[in-house]
Amino acid sequence: MMQQDKPEDFVIATGKTHSVREFAEKTFQMLELDWEKYVQIDPRYNRPAEVDFLQGDAEKARTKLNWKPKTGINELVKMMVEADRKLAKDERILLEHGEK
Repeated sequence: MMQQDKPEDFVIATGKTHSVREFAEKTFQMLELDWEKYVQIDPRYNRPAEVDFLQGDAEKARTKLNWKPKTGINELVKMMVEADRKLAKDERILLEHGEK
């Protein structure tokens, strides 16, 4: 994308849909926690009724960049949880040594 002769916008997406609820369930499951004990749903933040279905179309990236998705939701959740765990561990170490 960055190495193209002409700058363009590209959508990077798997073409699969997942809800925020599904993402939360998978994340908390990886942490062996019940997401419903920690997450409150505020209906004020629900999407408007006219938005029934959202799905990224990465056709332009596939065609022009020969790009295809390699990471599914399970792998993405795992990568994000592991990164957050590492960050929390690093922050704890800094706090234990009186650094900020």
